[in-house]
Amino acid sequence: MSIETIMTKDQYGNELVLFARQTAQTLVRNKLTRSQIRNIFTEVRKIESSWNTHKEDAMRRLNMLKPKMAYQSERTPSVKELEKVLSQAIDQVSEAKESPERDRRFRVFMDLFEAILAYHRAEGGRN
Repeated sequence: MSIETIMTKDQYGNELVLFARQTAQTLVRNKLTRSQIRNIFTEVRKIESSWNTHKEDAMRRLNMLKPKMAYQSERTPSVKELEKVLSQAIDQVSEAKESPERDRRFRVFMDLFEAILAYHRAEGGRN
């Protein structure tokens, strides 16, 4: 299953849930900590809070998250897999041409990230 399928064709979220669990298991095996995920998630929550009122700024901040994650993954290699997944999902949000579709894809992006974070904890991810 691909990020593109999850972001564009997974109407009921079945593949998202499966993919999130597999990603979380990989992150746990790579010894990624919850605090490392939360560092990224905190910025994503800020972006989400401005999504409806300042969409262009929020989209710019979402795109800027990619180089921030690249920097973090160079410093901490266990972040690499999360960076890869989230960067692909951000690309899918960016590629949506019209606002209703972009909004829907952003919501899927948020669902995916939240599911990864939840499964990371459920799979025994360290603090």
